Amino acid sequence: MRIVENTTEFQLENKSAVALGKFDGIHLGHRRLLERVLEQKKRGLLTVVFTFDTSAASFFGGETKELSTREEKREMFSRLGIDVLIEFPLNRETAATKPADFVTRYLDGQMRTAYLCAGPDISFGKGGAGNYALLAEYAGTCGYQVELIDKVRVDGEEVSSTRVRQAVRAGEMETVSAMLGAPYCVSGKVVHGRQLGRKLGMPTANLLPDIRKLLPPNGVYYSRARLGDKTYRGISNVGYKPTVSAERILGVETYLYDFAGEVYDRDMTVELLAFRRKERAFADVEALRRQIEADVEAGRKFP
Repeated sequence: MRIVENTTEFQLENKSAVALGKFDGIHLGHRRLLERVLEQKKRGLLTVVFTFDTSAASFFGGETKELSTREEKREMFSRLGIDVLIEFPLNRETAATKPADFVTRYLDGQMRTAYLCAGPDISFGKGGAGNYALLAEYAGTCGYQVELIDKVRVDGEEVSSTRVRQAVRAGEMETVSAMLGAPYCVSGKVVHGRQLGRKLGMPTANLLPDIRKLLPPNGVYYSRARLGDKTYRGISNVGYKPTVSAERILGVETYLYDFAGEVYDRDMTVELLAFRRKERAFADVEALRRQIEADVEAGRKFP
């Protein structure tokens, strides 16, 4: 997959099919956009995802956490078979682009768009004034086909990144999975911890997520972990490990069932499936050991 980043000066060589959106979380609505674009491969079109390198919520203030980091989105788009990912710079200059100029310069001129799909809440250009109606207005002049992809509903409500974010913050991981079409993931390299789990006979793998990554409430979660091409059941702690450390370093620590081997410095993705209990401090390490044993046993019985 070709990645266009840190520039507004690019040119696609072939006619393209473009999915236009924020793609934070890559929920079921986003997946529908991607499916429609990927279907255009049979027309010989280049499949393109156009998104911004910084979310509008972050750039204009307010939201500082992301459902999907840049690396996670890249991995997802590449795995699905997208040809080109455009991470368009969002800054004062580009944010001031007139919506019509955005369509004629970038979508038509530089991306050679032949097919375009977007959701009903799409916005772009100065003041976010660009919308689906404008895309449809310019379709004839610019020679592209535009398709509106309706919102997807889960439990009778529209799926949106805002709704997914609310569910993550509430620790409602089953609801999050239903809206994403997949479990909520945290990725990174396995780092060395204090090795207390190893001393207790239950070695764990520690991830320090990107500081921009939105994590659910601190606590213990039933999980799965992907290492290379293999997946292991696990149980994970999200938090600061208050019994064993005074340092305020937020991490994800996972015990892997039926795994033997070294994990340090390997890339790992942890899927947080369901909440088990809140994080809390214990009177001593022995009390912590008993609780970990109970958590591990409960994890073995988790569906």
